[in-house]
Amino acid sequence: MLTLFFVDDLPTRVGQIYEFDNEDAQHALRVLRMGAGEIFMLSDGTGAWSHVKAFAIKKKSMEVEVLATGFQEALPTTITVVQALPKGDRAKEAIELLTEAGVDRIVPWAAARSIGKASDKFALTAREASKQSRRLRIPEVTDIATTEQICEAIKLSDLAIAFHESTETKLSECVSSHNVAHLLIIIGPEGGLTSTEVDAFTEAGAKVALMGRPILRSAHAGIAAVAALSALLKVW
Repeated sequence: MLTLFFVDDLPTRVGQIYEFDNEDAQHALRVLRMGAGEIFMLSDGTGAWSHVKAFAIKKKSMEVEVLATGFQEALPTTITVVQALPKGDRAKEAIELLTEAGVDRIVPWAAARSIGKASDKFALTAREASKQSRRLRIPEVTDIATTEQICEAIKLSDLAIAFHESTETKLSECVSSHNVAHLLIIIGPEGGLTSTEVDAFTEAGAKVALMGRPILRSAHAGIAAVAALSALLKVW
């Protein structure tokens, strides 16, 4: 598959000559050592794409010709993951994994037992992970949310599932229909959800499910949940 880079002013006319000169272009030149004749993909991060061919290499940019263009439609199910903030680098890891799993929106959450901190670099992490995983739609990373805001999001979703190790309800028992336009997944912190949080989410309309027998790290649980639900809902 072609290497992917993002640009704000995507060229979309076949035959168009375009100056590729942002930070991604410098990465292509200095790190990937791309030269004349290389064919790669540009995207605006919202689904539009263009295949381009480099023909003039400069010190910090390159001129490319547009070979083909197109647009990738969004999937019928929009996936939002509420991720309680893990500590240190695990927060970045969680953003990377959720991006690679294909989620549409990532909501960092200040859970009662969260010990991590929000970072203004989360959006950049999602952008870089999107390039690595060759996805044409960069997920939205919102501002840090409160439990009250999560409850409001639950009410607006078609299916909301909070994962908690104390329940005996299997994830497969929570899916009764494939017709889910807005899916909300809630991943708690390393210390788990509090009973107050579970009660609040349940009252707002969320289902509480068990994610198998092994207990996953908070940073890893999201990608497992997305994978399982994408299969159950026939997104994959």
